[in-house]
Amino acid sequence: MPGLTAPRPASAIILAAGVGRRLGADDRPKILLEFGGRSLLARHLAALGEHGVTEVSITVGHQRALIEAEVARLAWPGCVRFVGNSHYREGSLVSLAVQAEALRAGQPLLLMDGDVLYDPRILAPLVEAPDENLLLLDRDIEPGDEPVKICLRGDTIVDFRKRPEHAHDRHGESVGFFRFTAGTAAALADRCEAYLAAGRRQVEYEEAIRDLILAAPASFRAVDISALPWTEIDFPEDVARARDEILPQLAGTAAPS
Repeated sequence: MPGLTAPRPASAIILAAGVGRRLGADDRPKILLEFGGRSLLARHLAALGEHGVTEVSITVGHQRALIEAEVARLAWPGCVRFVGNSHYREGSLVSLAVQAEALRAGQPLLLMDGDVLYDPRILAPLVEAPDENLLLLDRDIEPGDEPVKICLRGDTIVDFRKRPEHAHDRHGESVGFFRFTAGTAAALADRCEAYLAAGRRQVEYEEAIRDLILAAPASFRAVDISALPWTEIDFPEDVARARDEILPQLAGTAAPS
């Protein structure tokens, strides 16, 4: 109907159950790593609140009590729910599958990796766009198989994988942040359950998203955020880059928590 606006996502899922083995001796969940005296979790909640997201569902597993304690300390005014994944040493798809209730809540939502330091403005296209499915793409991709790649032919996403199989004319790195319509979120829950029913528990959650993209590529769109600073944190060198390169660019981009 004319005059109606698309619903803005008021909820987000954050995946934060993993061990972070590649970081070495630091046994904290990666979402509790601190930069500039603030944890990644504090920064996530501040950025989400800044963009009108009031409900957050966090998948927890490794050292979940520490994450719960940080949320209590922050006293974020929104609602935070914890969903446990007792099999957090398996593939990340399990951490998404346990969020079936949130995925089937009948509303658009955001899905976010917890181990990312970023400019909060990255979230703007995810919450302000029309009712559609969005992926965030950075053209300044590192070489090799580690980055998850969003591959395009023209403006159409034709693959979404670390090692793409389909021909494409350009690609970029996925930030690990997504916006899904209510229908796509529910379909994602179905795909996760199908993988688990088939015994494929070591699969990463991107495979379930990839299935939906390949089935209906016109339903998804990539948004280029290459101009904004961000980094995923997997290795010790990522911690150094986050501290030395990304953090100095974030001053004043979000209110402290």
